Amino acid sequence: MVGDTAASLRYYRDVLGLQVVGERGNFGPEQAEQRARRSAPDHHAARRPAGPGVELLEYLAPRAGRPAPVDLKANDLAYWQIHFVVSDVEAASSAARAARGALTNSGVVALTDGRLGFRHGALACDRDGHAVELAEV
Repeated sequence: MVGDTAASLRYYRDVLGLQVVGERGNFGPEQAEQRARRSAPDHHAARRPAGPGVELLEYLAPRAGRPAPVDLKANDLAYWQIHFVVSDVEAASSAARAARGALTNSGVVALTDGRLGFRHGALACDRDGHAVELAEV
């Protein structure tokens, strides 16, 4: 879930290069019943790289959702991350740093043995605190 679809769109489209493939709003009693709320309009925006896509979901009402904890760690049960393979991890991490202000780690990390399937990587966060792993093969 995201707090601002337009801002998240800028991050995933302009920083990470995902293509917008659709956008829609869900309103009405069926949506509210599905969400077990009296009224729960939301805004969906889909982003798709080559392969699986990313769907951004912003609840328009009620807007009482809690943000991700700022101290969330990789070994916490609530933690998850999105894995992106990029052609230039240095450029992608620089763009993520410029858009967000900082990376989760100190920068690009080199992995010498390749056991994880990539040689260089960085970990960033989107504006809502979702972890984004950037990997260069």
